[in-house]
Amino acid sequence: MSLADATYRADGAGAILPDRGGVLGRLSDTFWRRPGMLLLLMLLPPVLWLGIVYLGSLFALLLQSFFSIDEFSGLINREFTLKTYGELLRPSNLDIILRTVTMAVLVTIASAVVAFPIAYYAARYARGKWKALFYLGIMLPLWSSYLVKIYAWKLILAKEGILTWFFEKVHLQWLIDAWLSLPVVGGNSLSVSFTGTFIVFVYVWLPFMILPVQAALERVPSNLVEASSDLGATPAQTFRNVLFPLALPGIVAGSIFTFSLTLGDYIIPQIIGTSRLFIGQAVYAHQGTAGNIPLAAAFTVVPIVVMGFYLWGAKKMGAFDAL
Repeated sequence: MSLADATYRADGAGAILPDRGGVLGRLSDTFWRRPGMLLLLMLLPPVLWLGIVYLGSLFALLLQSFFSIDEFSGLINREFTLKTYGELLRPSNLDIILRTVTMAVLVTIASAVVAFPIAYYAARYARGKWKALFYLGIMLPLWSSYLVKIYAWKLILAKEGILTWFFEKVHLQWLIDAWLSLPVVGGNSLSVSFTGTFIVFVYVWLPFMILPVQAALERVPSNLVEASSDLGATPAQTFRNVLFPLALPGIVAGSIFTFSLTLGDYIIPQIIGTSRLFIGQAVYAHQGTAGNIPLAAAFTVVPIVVMGFYLWGAKKMGAFDAL
């Protein structure tokens, strides 16, 4: 060792440590010198999983939608055709698509209406332990089993359920009977009706709307609301011109969850609802019972296309900044 090296080691007090021996030591030194290699190795497993398992299966499913079913043998004809997509334009299949999209839109609107006052209170007034209690109350339903919640609602909405009992006690059973007698939204009971499906959808997906709206409202400076009031605006005008435009990205961000989850769900309509199918049920039926995989794949393309346009519009409205 030279005099300069000795002087450096004495004065530098080990500013640069010597290379560690062994395979692990050399590997650690290599990652320290080349952080990009470490980042690549850390990202490689999830990227492979996303690219091969998720996107690969998605493209395989998309490929199946360009095949068709032989009407005589029932076997898949592996020749590229748009015949299967043409079957989506049949009245029965169009009815399934329109019913699902309508339900997704209604659930999204109802979730936004219910979530806004809750989120506003949490953003403006809840402090300390009350804010912690708010987050606990919103997140607690997500910790319980998905199926348990649905079956619990089935019992609540049944003819012998607690909701019917309550309306009988307040002498409003005639109101439920009148509603259930309506042709589209009604049924034998709330547990086997379009209305019951709507109620359970709103309950299950509501936390996914509250949290983004609450996050967006917390970013709104309180002095803007005070300035609006000082300038003579009514509460309705303040809401319409100040609060709602600034909270809109959060509402759109929450709607991404409520709309997409409703669009693809098949368990809730299967347990609570009528015999009229939704897209998820149609995919399950065609792939499992009927064995018509091309038509099932074509049905799965519909939510992908709808959500593609929806996400494009949401990005234009700045919804991703509120996620």
